[in-house]
Amino acid sequence: MYKLAIIGGGPAGYSAAAKAIKNNLSVVLFEQKAIGGVCLNEGCIPTKTLLFSAKQYYNAKNAEKYGVSAENVKYDWNKIQQRKAKTIRKLQAGIRQKLKSDLCEIVTGQAIVKSYKPDLIQIEANGQIYESENLLVCSGSKNFVPPIEGIDSEYVIDSTQALNIQEVPQNIIIVGGGVIGMEFATLFHELGSKVSVVEAMPKILANVDDDISNYLQVKYMKEGVAFYTDTKVIKIQGNKVICNNEQSDVVLEGDKILVCVGRRPNTEGLDALNLRYEGRGVWINEQCQTSLPNVYAAGDVTGTIMLAHVAVRQAEVAVGNILKPNTDKMTYFDIPSVVYSNPEIAMIGSMPKDDCDVDIRQIPMTYSGRFVAENEGEMGLCKIAYLTHIDNTIIGAQMIGNSSSEIISSLSYAIHERIPVYRLESIVFPHPTVSEIIKENIDSKLNTQSEGGCCI
Repeated sequence: MYKLAIIGGGPAGYSAAAKAIKNNLSVVLFEQKAIGGVCLNEGCIPTKTLLFSAKQYYNAKNAEKYGVSAENVKYDWNKIQQRKAKTIRKLQAGIRQKLKSDLCEIVTGQAIVKSYKPDLIQIEANGQIYESENLLVCSGSKNFVPPIEGIDSEYVIDSTQALNIQEVPQNIIIVGGGVIGMEFATLFHELGSKVSVVEAMPKILANVDDDISNYLQVKYMKEGVAFYTDTKVIKIQGNKVICNNEQSDVVLEGDKILVCVGRRPNTEGLDALNLRYEGRGVWINEQCQTSLPNVYAAGDVTGTIMLAHVAVRQAEVAVGNILKPNTDKMTYFDIPSVVYSNPEIAMIGSMPKDDCDVDIRQIPMTYSGRFVAENEGEMGLCKIAYLTHIDNTIIGAQMIGNSSSEIISSLSYAIHERIPVYRLESIVFPHPTVSEIIKENIDSKLNTQSEGGCCI
């Protein structure tokens, strides 16, 4: 009998196991594929490893603006793939070492819940029954396959297959202009592919501020990426994508068709629990508890925010409440997120457009000397939302410009604790750093007479 059974060995699963082990709970962890889950094996890490290689190649080809000349710049896709595989192996080993303990048994195989009682949960894997007092479901998500005629074409790939593609296509069509689509657009564009992005919504990156998503789209269009927004895919015929928008029909032809229109929670093997579902995933409360008292859920399976760091935090909350009920809770208003395009986009909190109590200040990233020194020809943009009637508390921010991913967390604590902006005025940022853009935006707000936001 285990104190905690965990289904899924991704960021939520292995983080939960580590915390449980630290607190002397016996743990059994089930992972159907490889430890690390989608994030380590098919998502975050391999994508960013490939993107970094692509950025190095792109920067080398465009180094003349920094006074550096390079001839015969080329890349070796096989070596790039080998480096990706090495990175994954290294991180997998680190996770296994972290979990190495008599208190954690790792079972490789599909876990199926066979029966549930308030004090006993039975799980089957590889023909063996495991029993536990508590269960944490971290079964992750999978690529969503839209009902498009011809989507079974040999030319169609999903995001997992795109990471392991044998050679870089000369011409690729990307169906889906969300975060995943734009990161792959960045990867293949920087490696020299002709890229076309088809998006059903009126704009790419639907949840990103209009000014910032438009900045990225305009930049990529100038570099040759084609965008077809407000355009629906009607069907796929071999290597052709037949689309339709208000103006006309569009027929695109490519060597590969990458379909990445989102992900859906993995809920297989959970039927015996008869859990409550809400939206796309398993319903959880603030303590990450499901509709059953001793069953918790974390990560993509909940359908909340499908980000690895959200999964980790949910897992921490779940285990914390297993150890001592009602001692921790999950919040989402302070979660940062990043689009790893080039330039990067980072965001946190909310950015209300037409709220008279909110003042959104925007300044170019060039207010940072470090940004100017390292981003020749780029302007970037930093937007911060202040709640004017509550001491100008920062409630959200979005920015585009490289290093954004590394500095957005500077605002996480301020937003989480709802710190008034006057208390941030005395915070010292090192110079020269791109993070000074936050200080510059705050100063812009404090040095302005108007405090009335959009109503002034």
